[in-house]
Amino acid sequence: MSFETIDYVVFIAYAVVIVGLGLWISFRKRDSETNSGDYFLAGRALPWWAIGASLIASNISAEQFIGMSGSGFAIGMGIASYEWMAALTLIVVAIFFLPIFLEKKIFTMPQFLEMRFDKRVKTVMAIFWLLVFIFVNLTSIIYLGALAIQKIMGVPMIFGILGLAIFAAVYSIYGGLKAVAWTDVVQVVFLVGGGLVTTYFALNYLSEGHGFFAGFKTLLQQVPEKFDMIIQKGTLMIPDGKGGVKDAYLDLPGISVLIGGMWVANLYYWGCNQYIIQRALAAKSVKEAQSGLVFASFLKILIPLIVVIPGIVAFALHADIAKSDEAYPWLLHNFVPAGVKGLAFAALAAAIVSSLASMMNSVSTIFTMDIYREFIDKKASEHKLVSVGRIAALFALIIAVIIAPKLSNLDQAFQYIQEFTGFISPGALAIFLAGFFYKKATANGALASAVGTFVFSVLFKIITPSLPFIDRMGIVFLICLAIIWLFAKIEGNKVQAKSITISKKLFETSKGFKIAATIVVVILIFLYAIWW
Repeated sequence: MSFETIDYVVFIAYAVVIVGLGLWISFRKRDSETNSGDYFLAGRALPWWAIGASLIASNISAEQFIGMSGSGFAIGMGIASYEWMAALTLIVVAIFFLPIFLEKKIFTMPQFLEMRFDKRVKTVMAIFWLLVFIFVNLTSIIYLGALAIQKIMGVPMIFGILGLAIFAAVYSIYGGLKAVAWTDVVQVVFLVGGGLVTTYFALNYLSEGHGFFAGFKTLLQQVPEKFDMIIQKGTLMIPDGKGGVKDAYLDLPGISVLIGGMWVANLYYWGCNQYIIQRALAAKSVKEAQSGLVFASFLKILIPLIVVIPGIVAFALHADIAKSDEAYPWLLHNFVPAGVKGLAFAALAAAIVSSLASMMNSVSTIFTMDIYREFIDKKASEHKLVSVGRIAALFALIIAVIIAPKLSNLDQAFQYIQEFTGFISPGALAIFLAGFFYKKATANGALASAVGTFVFSVLFKIITPSLPFIDRMGIVFLICLAIIWLFAKIEGNKVQAKSITISKKLFETSKGFKIAATIVVVILIFLYAIWW
């Protein structure tokens, strides 16, 4: 990818702005004055627009730009269900999950589990989350980012991995969530703006210079099969990453995308995942948090235009690539003109480093508050907790840097992330929902579900390899709920002392939220209606 002077200027300007802003925020308050609330929850003072921007900047990473574009190339628009179902899920989480979390004034998801159940449940889930965050999420973000840099600029992967790690670490490890969240506001401008620029030039090329809308119309005419939102069994074969092919139904199993396991994946990710929900926990109020989530819903509807359509365009242009995840870099290399490549590359970098920074902060929060303070130093001072959080973030990053190159044999890294996160999400979601709404749920039932989600997921993967992993998540989720119910029966079927008291008033929302949520739902119905 040949950069001209203006491209370097744009990209360097982006890097300077992000690092400068991050460091300025980090050093505004003296280290001795920074407490755990400042470092891990940004002083619980984030406004709605910062929450929404940070949610999207943290969520959209190389796994979307590279991984989801790769799935767009292989599967088509169907992969956008992850984004559009997420838009609806954010509304559900804003109404039913957030008010409970914010009322409890928690730092972490494991902390809530201890409040509702006991220390055992908290510890088991904290360990599970740390393993998934470090060995699946953080690792894959670095790998996909380095892959993009390698394909676009010819930078050897190891240098790309190290460069991204250092970039994210410079401003995020010292400043904590406050530095991450406020830089994310700028990151999301680069992310969305640069992403839309890439999509425009790709579609403009496809239409032979007749513009964006003509290009989109041409795309619909050339590859209509790529716009099936509901994949039917046996209708689409895609690379399996091992030199062969597999049925795309295994990744997106028909109607289950709308009424099955996809809900498990999304409700867990947006409602029970420290990496994401931490921004909402840092809100000024419930109203600000809910407004931030509905703002993020609108942005999620837009995201497929940035990360899926480019992959479909690459397919329509018969991209000469070895595997699906090379679609986006191929597009940047061949069709984004000089002078704009710097902005497009800044968008990709913004997605990568914001997600890296957010993931490191979440790892450090869980390790410090749920492991270190609980088992190593119960009397640790606020200053020491912040120091431990910084060290934990650094170690997590080092581990991910070491492991990242080993992911190079994957064809669709986005699907890899979804599948292996799906080993944890069914049980975790079952525990949280039971904790919210089933007063008889016991700690032993929650613990059995926490262990069972992994055990049953592995068994299903081994015994029924042809079962789509989204369907597997749905089945394991129901099993985990049944386990919780069974333990409640065995242990006396009585209301637990730590059960959550909820009321209709707790779930009330503002008029503005109701209007915005209704608009989101109408848009989603329209999109699925035209591409069913």
